[in-house]
Amino acid sequence: MSDKIIALVDGSIYSHSVCDHAAWVATRAGAPVEVMHVLARPEGVAGADLSGSIRLGARTALLQELASLDEKRAKLMQHHGRALLDDAKARVEAAGVRDVSTRLRHGDIVEAVATQEAGAAMIVIGKRGEAADFAKGHLGSNLERIVRASHKPVLVASRAFRAVGTVLVACDGGASSTKAVAHVAQSPVYAGLSVTLVWVGADTAEAQKVLADALAIMRAAGAKAETLVLPGQPDTALGAHVEVAGVDLVVMGAYGHSRIRSLIIGSTTTAMVRSCKVPVVLVR
Repeated sequence: MSDKIIALVDGSIYSHSVCDHAAWVATRAGAPVEVMHVLARPEGVAGADLSGSIRLGARTALLQELASLDEKRAKLMQHHGRALLDDAKARVEAAGVRDVSTRLRHGDIVEAVATQEAGAAMIVIGKRGEAADFAKGHLGSNLERIVRASHKPVLVASRAFRAVGTVLVACDGGASSTKAVAHVAQSPVYAGLSVTLVWVGADTAEAQKVLADALAIMRAAGAKAETLVLPGQPDTALGAHVEVAGVDLVVMGAYGHSRIRSLIIGSTTTAMVRSCKVPVVLVR
């Protein structure tokens, strides 16, 4: 059986999209899906301010009441988490995936993912989380942390799922870019899709060599692809091309080389992921 697809849901408006993208990947790869929700560690009464002139009996009663409230809150969060997982599982199953499991974890989301990713082929997460500031266009706070820590490809789901037919792979000659090309060449997820290998910048001898090497990786795996040199700056040129050409999915190295160096870790791809209206797969 293929490695599982981990779908991270948090109750945000991206959760449905995460389920739909995970189902699409799983269907094409013949893989099971594990839907995961992580409950943050409760702050507890330790964080409460109980200073001041409170009689001992009153202080004891207050502590007991706070402890009871914390216990009730923890149970409510668990019920909410289970409900989220049940809804997510039903949505993935409705998309045609038969093998769907759920996992409710406590603690830090990066640690939770790290314990499960060894048996995973891909991690799917929403662009923004439940607490994101949509007005300012901020990316989810956990997204960058997961991309930094994960050793598996991370699919950043767009606001809504749409059928994928065309794939753009950003190539810059760096190690993670080469891994991104190999990922597309070898994974059944991309089989039969229209793939374009793209260099952003001037059409130089370096550009042609990078694209030729990337094309060789694709052909060695029996996959087909076209190549394209796209003038301009990566953060603006890639996004504009995705919009104009109707690209359905972007694949990039999570750590780049030359002018695509930053990606999600820096300004170039932070801008790209933030502005891009299609899903982005980041490969380390």
